[in-house]
Parts: sequence; structure tokens; C-alpha cells
Amino acid sequence: MSSAVPSRLSIYLNLIRWDRPAGWLLLLWPTLAALWMAADGFPGWHLLAVFTAGTVLMRSAGCCVNDVADRDFDRHVKRTAQRPVTSGAISVKEALGVGAVLALLAFGLVLTTNAPTILLSFAALAVTLLYPYAKRVVNMPQAVLGVAFSFGIPMAFSAALGGSEWSLGAINAAVPKSAWALLVANLFWVLAYDTEYAMVDRDDDLKIGIKTSAITLGRFDVAGVMAFYAVFLAAWAFLGLRLGLGPLFLMGLAVAAAQVAWHYTLIRERSREGCFRAFRANHWVGFAIFAGTVADLGMR
Repeated sequence: MSSAVPSRLSIYLNLIRWDRPAGWLLLLWPTLAALWMAADGFPGWHLLAVFTAGTVLMRSAGCCVNDVADRDFDRHVKRTAQRPVTSGAISVKEALGVGAVLALLAFGLVLTTNAPTILLSFAALAVTLLYPYAKRVVNMPQAVLGVAFSFGIPMAFSAALGGSEWSLGAINAAVPKSAWALLVANLFWVLAYDTEYAMVDRDDDLKIGIKTSAITLGRFDVAGVMAFYAVFLAAWAFLGLRLGLGPLFLMGLAVAAAQVAWHYTLIRERSREGCFRAFRANHWVGFAIFAGTVADLGMR
């Protein structure tokens, strides 16, 4: 009996990609950067803990839903064929149960914030549940993922600036237009790194009929990725300056841009290894921008 417990635990940890933190780091850095911007500096330990833990929990819940939705596709892709749901190590019902528990834990954290943030969390959950099925009908489902992965930005502003009123007007008051603009800008980063990810599985995805940005862009995939990066960096620079950030923030963006240039050398030949390496290193792009934001606001 005792040996079954760690074995089951290892299956759950595999289900939520515990050994691959790059996934939740991609969500975390723009969310925390937005939280620092909204609070005009350190947001306090409570909000920091809520958004850090909430990000990990919701990314993990999203993995559960994604694996259930893609179980029939994943068995045809070498990289994903041994995922717990696809391999039969865990049932669909159990995977959804794990995801539901994780989402409820995340919601419990949101309940400690304020009314506008709680309302926004329902929209965030809806987009998270929508993404796994978008690849069946949308030519660039990475755009849907971009909204899901960027929704922590308006929620961060809402948590820092919102009040107690339960209304759409309260959300509008708590979340400035610049926060929504940051969401759109961050969407282009997601388009960049998830297209790199899609380039890894392009041959398999073509065979099984999944729609991805790598397939849609075709021979313009590398150019598309670099264009997405350029829009992302330019937009964050413009919006950061509009929000009062200065030289240290721009230095963080410069470090991020240098990493993007390195990514080009990894993906230009379109090798699976190079594209996957570029994808996995993307969280350092986000960290550079976050670090620049924290440093700049900390110098005031």
C-alpha cells in the first residue's frame, strides 16, 4: 500500500508538468511585472503570494484539461504519447478531478483579494477551458492561449487598485486601458514562443489535422516569430514609458531583446531541438523584463 502512494503522486506530478516549471514561469513574470506596475512598487506579501501560487495552480489545472482534450491527438505524437491520460496511467475522470481541485484552490486565493478581481477570475477560467478546443477550429489557436496566459495582467491591476463593488463599472475603474493594452502586447510574446513550440510538432500536427500557428505561417514561420517578438518588445517599451518607468526598465527590455536575437539563431534552421530549446528558454525573456521593472520602481 505504501508503495502505491508515491507512485500515484508521481503520476499526478507528471500530469501537471511539475518537472517543467518553464510553463508556469511564462505566466508568472508578466503577471508580477504588471503587479509591480499597478502597485507602483512592491505590492505586499499577500498579493505576491496570491499571484505566485495562483499562477502555478492554474497552469497545473490547465495541463489537466489540455491532456484530457488532446488525449486522442497526443497518442500520435512521440513527444506526448506517454502523457498520463493518453497512456492510460490516469482516467479522464481522475484527471479532471485533479484539475478541478487545483482550480478551486486557486479560486480560494482569489477570494482573498477583492470583488473586481473575483469577477475577472471567471473570465480567465473560461478562456483557459476554451484553449484546448480552439486548435480544432482556429488557424492560430496560440492567440487564444495568449489571452489565457496574459489574463493575470488585468487581474493584477484589479487586485492592486480595485475596491469592493461587484460590477463591470468597478472592473473598468480598477483596470486602466494600459493594463488591457499590456495584455494585448503580451499576447504577441505568447504567439512568438508558442509558435516555436508548434514548430517542434509541425510534422505530427499536419498528419493528425491540428491547426497551429506554425502550420498557418508555413515558410514564414521564423519571420513571423521574430515579428511577434518585435511587436511585444516595442509595445511593452511604449506602455512601460507611458506608465512612468525609466532607464532600468528599458535595460531589462534590452536584455530581453538580446535573448530574442539568440533565439533566432536557434530557430532559423527549424530543427526540432533548436525550436524546443528556444521555447524552453523563453521564461528568461520574461524574467529580464520583470527584473527591469522591479529595479526601476525600486529606485524611486
